[in-house]
Amino acid sequence: MSIVILGLNHKSAPVEIREQLAFDASEATAALSRLKEMDRAAEFVLLSTCNRVELYYAGEQDAQQMAGRLVAFLADFHHLEPEQFKPCLYFHENEEAVRHLLMVAAGLDSMVVGEAQILGQVKESYRLACATKSTGKILNRLFHCAFFTAKSVYTSTAISNGRVSVAGVAVELALQLFADIARAKVVVIGAGETGELVVQHLRKTGCTDITVVNRSYDRGAELAQRFWISVGRWEELDDQIGQANIVISSVAAPEYLYTRESFARRINRRKKGSLLVIDVGVPRNFDPAINKVGDVYLYSMDELKEVAEQNLKAREEDVTSGLEIVHTQAAEFMDWFRAKDVGPLIGRMKDEFQQISRLELERFLVGPRQNASCRVPLEDMVNRVVNKLLHCVIQNINTVAKEAGPAEAAKLIDTILRQAHEITATKDEE
Repeated sequence: MSIVILGLNHKSAPVEIREQLAFDASEATAALSRLKEMDRAAEFVLLSTCNRVELYYAGEQDAQQMAGRLVAFLADFHHLEPEQFKPCLYFHENEEAVRHLLMVAAGLDSMVVGEAQILGQVKESYRLACATKSTGKILNRLFHCAFFTAKSVYTSTAISNGRVSVAGVAVELALQLFADIARAKVVVIGAGETGELVVQHLRKTGCTDITVVNRSYDRGAELAQRFWISVGRWEELDDQIGQANIVISSVAAPEYLYTRESFARRINRRKKGSLLVIDVGVPRNFDPAINKVGDVYLYSMDELKEVAEQNLKAREEDVTSGLEIVHTQAAEFMDWFRAKDVGPLIGRMKDEFQQISRLELERFLVGPRQNASCRVPLEDMVNRVVNKLLHCVIQNINTVAKEAGPAEAAKLIDTILRQAHEITATKDEE
């Protein structure tokens, strides 16, 4: 049995690769169904966010072989050649894989270390796997361990304090690049979770001239009402950008909202002045070539890394404490994972011991003793003796498991089983 993670993230792959491998909710559902068809006995979870795409597997197949099958699956699903993204992939197995997920859920592997959004995304990915019935005993326990670990890190450290989300870093970048953000006109494209966080951080900076534009006007209007800002209709987006000093975009879109050519045509209507565009969408919302348009400064996810790294330096002690929690919880999970097969082995050992006791009773209760009045109490007495001896054996097995690990305990039980089976076989021959 192996646990495998295959994926890529902001550290291993540029945004132009990540966006090609991203899954939206409907694609993720379809992908999980196809994975389950590929191996009915296995378990799968798919995590796809703006900064990572990861496939989680638990099953009996060889880990390296499964990694190859997962690479082929990603290539086929997204109609790509494996060579286009394979150099960006990482592969983790068993304890390394467990630690990785725990770090991801706790925000310790994020571009913005300590961000809380990732935990919600991990939970949603697990919920989707449950709904698709692609997960099971191993990954169920692993993901609940990840949720517990994340909670422990967030409550035991100050790692999530300050601007520790992609939205927060985007606003931090705007503060560094725009002299007087409180007087700037800001257009926020998208009223989802990231868009809402962007508005929250902008309000904290003292910015008041904020307009949110969303495909669903009602959702944008609801956000605007809560934060006392303006709302624009989707068909007004060109005009809103034309009046803005800063644009921060985070919508889910399969294609660019603007190419260089379409954006250049609209930007010509602007009054003089520079325009800062921060694109935190994955796939990207703005064509990277827009950065070459005069007086336009475009930043995407990968350009936010420097700001995120600056924020990280202030929380290095909290990261160390968080990693200690992760390693402790990962070790505890692996103890369970390695020992999960010991219980059935103990059950088999009990069966073998009881079989030996039955054979011995049958040998004794023959001839005149077959219908002896003491038969029932004798059987009860033998069962009690066997159970007491079993209790002593199991206690020793538990000691071996604690001191030498579950694998050694399993070896010990296997040895006892072979010896008990030999005794049973000998009695059968007699």
